[in-house]
Amino acid sequence: MDRNTALDQPHSARMYDYFLGGKDNYEVDRRAAEEILRVWPGIRTAAQANRQFMHRSTRFLVDAGIRQLLDIGTGIPTEPNLHQIAQQAAPESRVVYADNDPLVMAHARAFMTGTAQGRTTYIQGDVTKPNSILRAPRLTEILDLSEPVGVSMIALLHFVESGAGRLVSEFVDALASGSYLVICTATADFAPEQVATARAIYRSRGISAQDRTRAEVVELFSGLELVEPGVVPPHQWRPNALTDVSASYDAEVSCYAGVARKP
Repeated sequence: MDRNTALDQPHSARMYDYFLGGKDNYEVDRRAAEEILRVWPGIRTAAQANRQFMHRSTRFLVDAGIRQLLDIGTGIPTEPNLHQIAQQAAPESRVVYADNDPLVMAHARAFMTGTAQGRTTYIQGDVTKPNSILRAPRLTEILDLSEPVGVSMIALLHFVESGAGRLVSEFVDALASGSYLVICTATADFAPEQVATARAIYRSRGISAQDRTRAEVVELFSGLELVEPGVVPPHQWRPNALTDVSASYDAEVSCYAGVARKP
């Protein structure tokens, strides 16, 4: 979720849309994405693995009784979206999407509607400025932060170069006991050269980028109770029958994921 929204510059959300096979992107995004694909062909696989992890982790949250969800770094809508998964299982679920790109918000408002029993809304806010999200009137109208909330930060924190731990802590501190934090973020642990090159390409295009080791991702969950199986590549987090969990897949995906509960 970088700050660059000019249409003559690539944007991380639109590049991610391209990796997922979407059409809500521009030539400048496609050029930057293709440059990364040349050095990291598996990044399309990584994007798909991120989405599938989102599906499974959201179902886990609903099964755990969570009925309030905050998705930070929404990205351009790709069905099924988080609110669709949550409200299919629990129609009364309330979902707030947050992103700092006006284009993403325009797409979200046009294409993402919730159930009559629940509520779904969208706010423009920046993860690097937690209060722009946590104190947004639309959020406080829908979510009661004195009750448990599931906060999703999927494919987001690798666009935050420094201070990620502090930012995550600010969000967690605002949550009630029984809340959950979901993270999926890039790592160079499995394929250091390709990820380092991709990081350099992002940065050369004005997009913040930072991969993290497993130890650094575990640290993001400091003070929380990690849900089994802990911090693992996303395709290894509670996989279903259709999920490829082979170790050779780790380098293609090059991400770590985890879910943790606030005591």
